[in-house]
Amino acid sequence: MPVKRLLMTPGPTPVPPEVFAAMSQPIVHHRTKDFRLLLDRLLDRLRAVHRTENDLLLFAASGTGGMDGAVANLCSPDDRVLCVSAGNFGERWVQLAEAYGCDVVPVRYEWGETPQPDDVAAALEEAGGARAVFLTHSETSTGVVADVDAIARRLAGSGALTVVDAISSLGAVPLSVDESGIDVVVSGSQKALMTPPGLATTSVSAAALAAARESRSPRFYFDWARNLKALQGDPPATVFTSAVSLVYGLDAALGLILEEGLDAVFERHVRLGRACRAGVKAMGLELFSPDEDRSAVVTAIRAPGGVDGAEVIRLVRERHGMTIEGGRGPLVGKIVRIGHIGYVDVFDVIAALAAVEQAFEELGADVERGVAAAAALEAYGGEVVPA
Repeated sequence: MPVKRLLMTPGPTPVPPEVFAAMSQPIVHHRTKDFRLLLDRLLDRLRAVHRTENDLLLFAASGTGGMDGAVANLCSPDDRVLCVSAGNFGERWVQLAEAYGCDVVPVRYEWGETPQPDDVAAALEEAGGARAVFLTHSETSTGVVADVDAIARRLAGSGALTVVDAISSLGAVPLSVDESGIDVVVSGSQKALMTPPGLATTSVSAAALAAARESRSPRFYFDWARNLKALQGDPPATVFTSAVSLVYGLDAALGLILEEGLDAVFERHVRLGRACRAGVKAMGLELFSPDEDRSAVVTAIRAPGGVDGAEVIRLVRERHGMTIEGGRGPLVGKIVRIGHIGYVDVFDVIAALAAVEQAFEELGADVERGVAAAAALEAYGGEVVPA
């Protein structure tokens, strides 16, 4: 019998059959009215999930493409920017801003720490202001989810644009874009939006669009003005060839999210995070990610002394056909990460916990056998409905 595959990473994530069904439709030309009407509905659904009235941009790219576009459109060479970094993807903002010649002021935390609004505000004041502050909502390399709403509100009136990487958090953790005054939000299709990789989304405020008109950085494919002009058509269109099948899929996925209701989706992710953390603790393992409800995207587990986290990943994949993730950068071999966003239910989490339990035990860790499932179900609570 072929080995079943289970994807328990913070991205890519499992894809619902309704999304695959939508993607299996015959390819249509991206200039036809039918496709443009679909694109119109997709943009409306994206605004609803973003909780914004701002303009939405859509690119055939990874989430990093959306990040690249944000830096290119907002900043000119030598512009001072703050990049708040507490992990691998915060460092990506630093790398992108440096690549475009910005005067980068990094606000660095230890990996695993949570950025705080007062720290960021103090760093901005000490820097004498900045063109933009680049933030990471869900730092999947550590499991930390920052309160970017609070940070954005704290920076209100500073003159700096707030730019958020919500690639793994959009559709999993609440984000109040308009209410908090967040100028730019970048996301990707392959995380909580339950679609295969290949689409980047970007919401942009009026202030961000005004800044983009002043930017001197070179751009072409990711040029916001060029793309927005097409997307504001009646009906909207894309400047370049659309990833037609992915657009069909993302539209279907957003329909599922909105049918469930955003608040219900957020609550489900909170419960999945609780379940995963409870199972880890019941085994006697130590959490690396925070033990809090906001940490609802990925659970990071410290590898006990003498156990190589990379070996845990290998055993879980080879013995059980399951993909989880390890650490990055300074955390390589030191942590194991279980993702639980999108098309995931509590039974998937229990399967991941059981596989991790067996792998840790085989590698010599002292774990409590057979208790993770019960602890996870109890922590999940309420009616258990498979995904």
